[in-house]
Amino acid sequence: MPALLPAETVLRSRYRIIEFISQGGMGAIYRAEDLRLEGRMCAVKEMWTDFTAAPEDTLQVQAQFHREASVLARLDHPNLPKVSDYFAEEQRDYLVMDFVPGKDLKELMDEARARRQTLPESQVLDWARQILDALEYLHTLEPPVLHRDIKPANIKLTPSGIIKLVDFGLVKLMAPDEERTVTVLQGRGTAQYTPLEQYGGDTGHTDVRSDIYSLGATLYHLLTNQPPVNAKSRFLQPQSFEPPGQLNPDISPTVERAILHAISMHPDDRPGSVGALRTELFSPQPPALTASHTAGARASVWVRAARDNLVFFLVMIVLLVVALVATILSPYLPLYP
Repeated sequence: MPALLPAETVLRSRYRIIEFISQGGMGAIYRAEDLRLEGRMCAVKEMWTDFTAAPEDTLQVQAQFHREASVLARLDHPNLPKVSDYFAEEQRDYLVMDFVPGKDLKELMDEARARRQTLPESQVLDWARQILDALEYLHTLEPPVLHRDIKPANIKLTPSGIIKLVDFGLVKLMAPDEERTVTVLQGRGTAQYTPLEQYGGDTGHTDVRSDIYSLGATLYHLLTNQPPVNAKSRFLQPQSFEPPGQLNPDISPTVERAILHAISMHPDDRPGSVGALRTELFSPQPPALTASHTAGARASVWVRAARDNLVFFLVMIVLLVVALVATILSPYLPLYP
């Protein structure tokens, strides 16, 4: 892994590194000062080149980085960071964007957990409105843009209360000729927030419903202090999944219903758009669900009822058996002793 840039390093004779912020498997992010615009702070994202990788893989990673830069450079939304520059220097690629002050939602959630509390639903829903606005903007571009790595650590809350959806390392443009995306090498996302279809590699089909899954998993985590079981484990062991209401009884039925719909395993069972998810989250009426989702919900109700009233059901079964036996044998029993 390449060494981190030391403080006071100047890139492109313009960006002075002030401090290291965070690091991932493919690079690092720094806070820097723009020497041409006095007082302007910016975030510099550095992409490392893996010298052990095959040349074609290196080219694919670099192409992904430049795709991210070109996509971000044309975005203009209050809940998204604004990119101002990108360049290569000493076999490393750099992306320069507005520095977003404040804490990310994972930090806020961890602070609440340390107090043995969960974040208030009203507060989480206020953040959700802003995230939905950003995603709706991305998904309605031509071609649509998918974020593909929505999670609490990639959502920042500024001191003024504005939400910023950051870190577009897995961004994808929907192919214009069909509803699929072009596979890139950079990663698959974070397991707890990644839908099953995003693990598909070259054959994986991701669309706007993949971002909807990640947002649903993010809301689950924010409201329960616990991430949902990852999609692979849910597929192999469905019983390992706990509905959010079991972890936090203060979650309203409407919000729990919307989250469960958003993180359905199959894309066809999720809301078809960000607008549909918005309606479910903020509507007091139960949403119209797909047939498979409705059947699953009915089955879940009967399973919970049987579990919670096991003794009652056993007694009823015994009484029914006794009544049936008595009915069958009644013609052969004497009327009087």
